[in-house]
Amino acid sequence: MRPGRLRWRLRGAWQWPAFAVLALADAALLYRLPVAGDGPGPVAALLLSLLLNLVVVAIGAPVVGRLLRRRRRDLPRVVADDYAGTGLLLGLSLVLVGLGLAHRPALRNERASMQAQMGAVRRYVLGQAPAAVRRNLARADTWRLDSDLYRTCVPGGDPARALCLFVDTSQRPPGVARDPNPLPNARYFGPHGFP
Repeated sequence: MRPGRLRWRLRGAWQWPAFAVLALADAALLYRLPVAGDGPGPVAALLLSLLLNLVVVAIGAPVVGRLLRRRRRDLPRVVADDYAGTGLLLGLSLVLVGLGLAHRPALRNERASMQAQMGAVRRYVLGQAPAAVRRNLARADTWRLDSDLYRTCVPGGDPARALCLFVDTSQRPPGVARDPNPLPNARYFGPHGFP
């Protein structure tokens, strides 16, 4: 290898090492600090991170590299693309951190709302439900219907029937109303969610 090329490899050529490291870091960010909803699972976070980083390198780096070469004509195209790609990968990570931090209060509220509704269901079941339902409290299944409205079903002795409750967390303490329909959530909403 020529000395000039070796110097370039040691001094530059950071795009692909940065891609590898930041793809993993971004996956951890997406998993631990989601930008929307509850966030993806670990595998989905890794796949999403790889996709986002690949789009940045494949589409963003050549465009920004071309703009960089207009300002610095002495840079070879591959060097400009490498600098641009590395900068864009770092920028993507910063954007993910910013979006995750901005979404954090909403995520905290969602989790608090979910805990409040589970506490209300627990109090209702332990105080008013038959013994077969109380024994299955740990198997409760919750579907979020609206921002503050949940349907939680606790199975009883019959697998086709459950004690289902509507829980409204917009009030303190959360309001609990028994659903006259005993179908468990998986049968009520179907395997893919709402009808």
